[in-house]
Amino acid sequence: MHAKALYLIMINRDLIRIKVVQLVYSFYQNPDKSVASVEKELLFSLSKSYDMYRYLLMLVGKVYEYGVRDLEVQRARAERLHLDVEIDTRYADNRFAKQLVSNKSLCSFANNAGADIMDEALVRKLYKAVKESDAYREYMSLKTPGYADDRTFWRKAYKACFIPCGDIDSLFEEKSLYWNDDREIVDTFVIKTIKRFKEESGEEQQLLPEYDSEEDREFAVALMHNTLTREGEYRSLIRNNAKNWKFSRMALMDIVIMQIAIAEIMSFPTIPPAVSINEYLDLAKVYSTPKSHIYINGLLDFVVKKLRAEGAIMK
Repeated sequence: MHAKALYLIMINRDLIRIKVVQLVYSFYQNPDKSVASVEKELLFSLSKSYDMYRYLLMLVGKVYEYGVRDLEVQRARAERLHLDVEIDTRYADNRFAKQLVSNKSLCSFANNAGADIMDEALVRKLYKAVKESDAYREYMSLKTPGYADDRTFWRKAYKACFIPCGDIDSLFEEKSLYWNDDREIVDTFVIKTIKRFKEESGEEQQLLPEYDSEEDREFAVALMHNTLTREGEYRSLIRNNAKNWKFSRMALMDIVIMQIAIAEIMSFPTIPPAVSINEYLDLAKVYSTPKSHIYINGLLDFVVKKLRAEGAIMK
């Protein structure tokens, strides 16, 4: 289930875990929040991640369209000055990009999303980067590029020019607090989507769905709910099994990560404990201190052994 979700849907359990860690930590920083409000915020935050995914695909289309306009200006100038210049139209004729900008799902989203967040200066900067990229030189060296070449060019251009662009991060951070840490994982879904496009699908090409099934949405809500409503039980397990680590001296983020990990281990019998532990160790490496993952690993492993011995978990 986990592997399938990673490749076929936008909101997978990796992203859900990230959001739960962020929002649970925020919950303990703000005593005025209620559990219900945080659960609602979680779903809203995940929906914003899906919006980012669609905005990034739209940004590819905007850069393509900017380039088409640039070529039209060059052609008009050549005609006005009676210059005998051949305008290369391979970029403008790119079938993948044409398909992307006419995609019904993206067009519908653009019409319903309100004001266009795309910044003209950013689009211009990205177009310049694309034109100067190795991907562009390789593509323009092809005599008769096929659809697969058209698609590969934009996939390579996205990796080389869009992913490293800090101005995209700045734009998204300005527009929504919920986009601060989403970019890296959402970029992977944009790349996967470009690879999945098929010429025969035309404007009906399907984007990645927001959720694979109601099961993943329920996973998100249940993980958040159980983490917060069973706080006392989970923190007792941490405190009573800490051994060489004093609970009072643990960083709040470390406690939060272990609390969520235990909630997942005890609430979802189909997920092996080793999988859950590894997922949260990865998050500890990102969100906590350099050595946190070491004692988190040891403590969670000890807790799992104790829960099995007591019959509290049967996996």
